[in-house]
Amino acid sequence: MSLIIGMAGKGGTGKTTLAGLAAQYLARTGRKPVLAVDADANANLGDVLGLKYEHTLSEAREEMKAGAGDVSITKDVLIELRTQEAIVEGDDIDLVVMGKPEGAGCYCAANSILGAVLEKALKNYPYQVIDNEAGMEHISRLTSRYMDVFFVVSDASRRGLIAAQRIWNLVDELKITVKRRHLILNRVRGEVSQEALDIISAEKMELAGVIPDDLVIYEADQAARPTSLLTGAGSPAVAAAQAIFEKTLG
Repeated sequence: MSLIIGMAGKGGTGKTTLAGLAAQYLARTGRKPVLAVDADANANLGDVLGLKYEHTLSEAREEMKAGAGDVSITKDVLIELRTQEAIVEGDDIDLVVMGKPEGAGCYCAANSILGAVLEKALKNYPYQVIDNEAGMEHISRLTSRYMDVFFVVSDASRRGLIAAQRIWNLVDELKITVKRRHLILNRVRGEVSQEALDIISAEKMELAGVIPDDLVIYEADQAARPTSLLTGAGSPAVAAAQAIFEKTLG
């Protein structure tokens, strides 16, 4: 069995924290090894998981494009070597960071080889959680164009839900195959307004659940403690997230 989970949302919605909690949920329920893919240019998934990275896949791409490195090995072997160096091993969860977007010039050849090498590496992990940026640049060019479950994370504001709808539709525009899509409302204070519920209904987004704003998450983040290690017993937000994952992934 395998399971590929995608997570996306605009900045500030807490999607990276939820990606880390999703990875921990999979590992805790016996679905491992898990590969956490940080495909957001603003890479923070390692902090959530308590894993430190030194190299990114974008470095391999830049090195190949520049023609640097050991001239005695082929470019595909070079990128495969750099890809292995970029994977950070944890106990049940490993991490790979995609890195910064492309710079000036053509990256077609580098992306082609890197994409093939990455697909080969991903086959070693039956369970994957991909933390995407809102535009999902990396998943459209390099990572798998297939996901079993795709979560769009938003706050409960009108502006946030409009952004969530754009991301929801981007999956179709990028021609990514997704079995199931769910909306998660995160960092919600009080009750979700009827206006927000009406927007969700009108846009035909399937609401998986609501996660409350939680000071425990904020304090853990401020203290540089891995938020994915928090338990539902001490955090209402983690308890709500676990319930959502149990319903949608269990």
